[in-house]
Amino acid sequence: MAHYPTLTETVLALRNGEVSSEDIVQSSLDRIDELNDTLGTFIHVDREGALERARESDEQLAAAASDSSAQAELPALLGVPTALKDGHEVAGMPTTFGTLINRDENDEFPVATDSDPLAQTLEAAGTVMLGKTQVPEFLLNCYSENRIFPPARNPHSPEHSPGGSSGGQAAAVASGMLPAAIGSDGGGSVRIPAAACGLIGLKPNRGRVPSSDALNNVGQLGVNGPIARTALDAALLMDVLCHTPGHTAIDRPVQAVPEPSFTAAVSNALTGDAPWGDRPLRIGVSTASPFEGTYDISVSPEAALALSEGVRQLQALGHEVEEAQIKYVPGYAENFFKLWTTAVGQIPLSKGQDLQLTGLARHFRSAALDRSAVDLADAVSAIRVFEADTIAQYAKYDMILTPALAMPPRRIGWYFDGYDMDDPRSAERDYMRQCQYTPYTSFINVVGLPAITVPTVWTKPESGDYPGKVPMGVQLVGAASSEAWLLSLAAQLNPPAA
Repeated sequence: MAHYPTLTETVLALRNGEVSSEDIVQSSLDRIDELNDTLGTFIHVDREGALERARESDEQLAAAASDSSAQAELPALLGVPTALKDGHEVAGMPTTFGTLINRDENDEFPVATDSDPLAQTLEAAGTVMLGKTQVPEFLLNCYSENRIFPPARNPHSPEHSPGGSSGGQAAAVASGMLPAAIGSDGGGSVRIPAAACGLIGLKPNRGRVPSSDALNNVGQLGVNGPIARTALDAALLMDVLCHTPGHTAIDRPVQAVPEPSFTAAVSNALTGDAPWGDRPLRIGVSTASPFEGTYDISVSPEAALALSEGVRQLQALGHEVEEAQIKYVPGYAENFFKLWTTAVGQIPLSKGQDLQLTGLARHFRSAALDRSAVDLADAVSAIRVFEADTIAQYAKYDMILTPALAMPPRRIGWYFDGYDMDDPRSAERDYMRQCQYTPYTSFINVVGLPAITVPTVWTKPESGDYPGKVPMGVQLVGAASSEAWLLSLAAQLNPPAA
């Protein structure tokens, strides 16, 4: 992977006056102009607004340049360019959620009047919002294709997907458009695209991030998390995410154990002072998936290579790595499907409007509307049993190691191959293929534990039309509230470049 300035390097250069925010933002905009027609990453760019905010940031930086106390009070990411996936509302920007049904009576997408909590967090941190990036419809899929805009593509192999639903965000970071980004993860939507694009992706613990604490939906699945080139960058974004404006005003029923500074924890680990002390970590390796028995789940040679390299690197660091005998409670696939599809059934649609949906979303909606309240309640109860059992099995180890993905990045259109995207006849196979590609991510959202994906190898896949090597990696699942441990270990692994 080509070297682009990391988030940490960018912040330091801005604080030291080595570069202006306007120059960095202009460079990002130039990169978007150069690559976006090929990669389909951005679906909206606020060029003039971004440059104006960059100049305002430069004024703040200049005013504090000679005053160390004033510098300490500056927002953490002042002047840094960023973007949000098009499932978040940013004041002054249109919002599509990847769906045609969000158009108004003039066939235009509504412009948000207010920013949502995540956008407010990034604004308060001083970022310069460049625009919005591509997503699948309703953020439901592990690929970033919809009926509105061209698909997002993987910068390392443009005929293949960067994953989803934060695929536009990951592609923007991997291609050098952004130094780092925030995604949302309800079933793997941070970890999947990070893994597909050779980046680090962290799903925080349930209740950790105030702007998305996984408590506002029936499955308690979704949470915002960082997509970055380095663990130190991801830690910096975590520190920003955990200080959402007004977050102390709400007494939350589920909270993670407070962490004073993720950045400090990772920095200390890089100098030999790991948060787990001098002892080796006990890490269990598993390729078992709760989707087995419902779908044919197999680990590709490329995924197996990445896993074996992850084991080798962990052992080289002195950790104890052994095979974990994990046996998941049956019925997960069926019960997760009920939770995952419920939100589509809750969307109010006028008569005939469902024909504007993708075939997969129509299938999800039909399944949700045909389901009784008792069926859904039973699924939630079964999922909570699955959660408790899985956590109990994982508790024998400090961390669990799995493949990040079961296959190399998938070809654009592969999931609904042979059908138009709006044809529901492809839906069951589409969903099955998503589960086969990502059999290790969604159940971590169900159990609420933190998890991180880290690239371990670059390899040319044995089959498929790939122009060269693509990244493959591993997932590490930690105990409750162990994000600092995960980030610190990821930092020590020192992910390889292409």
